[in-house]
Amino acid sequence: MSISTPTILALAAAYFTGAIPFGLIVSRARGVDIRKVGSGNIGATNVFRCVGKPWGILVFALDMLKGWAPAAWFPALAIAATGSDSPAPAFLSLACGVAAVAGHNWPVYLGFKGGKGVATTTGILLGVSPAAMGIGLAAWVLVFVTARYVSVASMAAAVVVAASAWWLHPQPPPVIPATFTLLAVFVLWRHKSNVQRLRAGTESRFQFGKKRNG
Repeated sequence: MSISTPTILALAAAYFTGAIPFGLIVSRARGVDIRKVGSGNIGATNVFRCVGKPWGILVFALDMLKGWAPAAWFPALAIAATGSDSPAPAFLSLACGVAAVAGHNWPVYLGFKGGKGVATTTGILLGVSPAAMGIGLAAWVLVFVTARYVSVASMAAAVVVAASAWWLHPQPPPVIPATFTLLAVFVLWRHKSNVQRLRAGTESRFQFGKKRNG
């Protein structure tokens, strides 16, 4: 079965949108190369720690938008741009979301060295399964408050989201839960360096009410 032009356009646009390094752009605007401070990661957590809380929150919101917009809008936009009479395939929204996460994790603009995809995956959840996002957010907060490790909270939330997706979307075919299981695997794999630091006792731990050094 051939892949239609709208599908190719939507997936390509989703990847290149996801690859926009908002963490690097925002930090550079503040005079910091985020790749050279803290963990060296371009994601919101490192920006939060090394550039400032407002900027980290801004980067998280922008990275989340990179997941939401492709899943919510790109299939319809690609159909409109090509003038196709056929509706977008049912899987295309999720596929665009996954392409955006791939762009964030492996951005062509930065030599395929990017973030970990947590915020971008959250954006997909917002558009596809808000209930799963709510459950995952609750898990993130609970683990973060208890353990005070952003990485541990993010990995726990990824697993909880995948599990809750199978419960919330049991109807066949299992496209939504399978997709979020795949994204959870992405998130866990991208946190392998954090796991190594956790084992070595060198992972950064959030201190409530105390000023953190970069």
